[in-house]
Amino acid sequence: MLNPNLDEIQLSKDDYERYSRHIILPEVGLLGQKRLKAATVLCIGTGGLGSPLLLYLAAAGIGRIGIVDFDVVDHSNLQRQIIHGTSWVGKPKIQSAKNRILEINPDCQVDLYDTRLSSENALEIFQPYDVIVDGTDNFPTRYLTNDACVLLDKPNVYGSIFRFEGQATVFNYQGGPNYRDLYPEPPPPGLVPSCAEGGVLGVLPGIIGTIQATETIKIILGAKDTLSGRLLLYNAWEMKFRELKLRPNPIRPVIKKLIDYEQFCGIPQAKAAELQAQMTLAEITVQELQALMDSQSSDYLLIDVRNPNEYEIARIPNSVLIPLPDLENGTAIAKVQELLQGRHLFAHCKMGGRSAKALALLKQAGIEGTNVKGGISAWSAEVDPSVPQY
Repeated sequence: MLNPNLDEIQLSKDDYERYSRHIILPEVGLLGQKRLKAATVLCIGTGGLGSPLLLYLAAAGIGRIGIVDFDVVDHSNLQRQIIHGTSWVGKPKIQSAKNRILEINPDCQVDLYDTRLSSENALEIFQPYDVIVDGTDNFPTRYLTNDACVLLDKPNVYGSIFRFEGQATVFNYQGGPNYRDLYPEPPPPGLVPSCAEGGVLGVLPGIIGTIQATETIKIILGAKDTLSGRLLLYNAWEMKFRELKLRPNPIRPVIKKLIDYEQFCGIPQAKAAELQAQMTLAEITVQELQALMDSQSSDYLLIDVRNPNEYEIARIPNSVLIPLPDLENGTAIAKVQELLQGRHLFAHCKMGGRSAKALALLKQAGIEGTNVKGGISAWSAEVDPSVPQY
């Protein structure tokens, strides 16, 4: 309802006071504030991007906000997901977000969808909303969001973050490009690390999420100069913005229906390949590793394949740092052979995935080894709680 019947929308005395700084802007005015009150916006995710986005949309006077998320608040979220607080750790994110939104704007209608977005429910969930805002962090959901927006002809306000870099644009708006014009095909699974693996500067999603909120408000107000057709790139470390032009691809496939997006992104095949690789690798539990270490045996080598900065945070005693990238480019294989000297090899990482990859690489070089199940996360949880979790 981007063109609502504004005669039916009334502002209260409190609205005039609350939104006075909006109303005196010629670009917003009384009619613009009525548009915001009449608007419906769906936010997918209440994480790093969704947090500032939801806060500012609520503060701007959006009349109805929907939230899709099925996760709970974790301590590791609090560094960047500012809509949540310590008292909400372990509780549903959507409830935490609703609580905060209503503190900012008690007149906002907040719809909660405590579910994983899927091809079966996306069209039904999206239907009542004017604008869809993508605050997700994975490729299957981004493609699903894009395709559902195309089928329903709804604008898709996009943002993504990683380490110190972020990007934002508006898809599927007034004949502009959609996500498939930027990324026709998804990258191979595992090629792009998640924020949990690669890290993210806490304030970065605040910048990108606020840009998404800005574009959402501009779309509702009918602004002509949106990010449609422009991809905004931001580097927080260098404090630089760049902009790339985006155009619809005339030969892109026509989206006729929603598909299996995990299959499209190759995730089932990747999981099957990873499972097959793990089945061929020997594993040891952290309790068994502790017993081996307590036995004072010197007949083993324990390597840690995480990044150097992770090694500084927490480490298992007597482990040797051999980062996975050094094994992938072949520079560290000789070092492992030199250190091994006939002993048995054990490898660990944060949770067991990267060490399984490392051992598969070493196996190709003729070096057999055993994976530490659960990695240092399991060591901290089950053996030595003094080792920090991160």
